[in-house]
Amino acid sequence: MMNRYENPRIPSEARVRFLDGDYQVETPGTFVRCAVTGSAIPLDELKYWSVELQEAYVDAVASLKRYKETH
Repeated sequence: MMNRYENPRIPSEARVRFLDGDYQVETPGTFVRCAVTGSAIPLDELKYWSVELQEAYVDAVASLKRYKETH
């Protein structure tokens, strides 16, 4: 029999507030969506976001693309 720590987490989208150098999870979940590609980004792999736009990005390429679109 599995205990509560062995149950796999059901993937769900988190709501996150992006800060300078960190982020704050407002609604728990396992991932956020990339604002450019729409792909799911596991929270433990989240490295790129915009504080100004409050958006997450899957990688540096997506981040640069959004930067060029908005500046």
